[in-house]
Amino acid sequence: QVQLVESGGGLVQPGGSMRLSCRASGFTLDDYTIAWFRQAPGKEREGVSCMVGSTGVTYDADSVKGRFTISRDNAKKTVSLQMNSLKPEETAVYYCAAQIVGTTAYNYWGQGPQVTVSS
Repeated sequence: QVQLVESGGGLVQPGGSMRLSCRASGFTLDDYTIAWFRQAPGKEREGVSCMVGSTGVTYDADSVKGRFTISRDNAKKTVSLQMNSLKPEETAVYYCAAQIVGTTAYNYWGQGPQVTVSS
């Protein structure tokens, strides 16, 4: 059974850092693209960062380049998102999702922890 379980989230001050983790089970990370999305209240879901299968190639949204870093620990089957210099407008529910490499749909989603950036 494919499952994504996220950890992290909570309250952080503007300019602060937070790390989210997504633990995968039921599939091999090399066969999937793992992405992080976020959705703020009243806004559409947007892609933040992703890492492609066995290549390890990463893509980041322009809005987070230089501040967010996606990484993978194959031994722990975990993909993490390190977020630095967080801004209040980045308050959102953050989701990890998995997509079979070569396809277009993200079929598996984590539960989505809340990240609140506020003083």
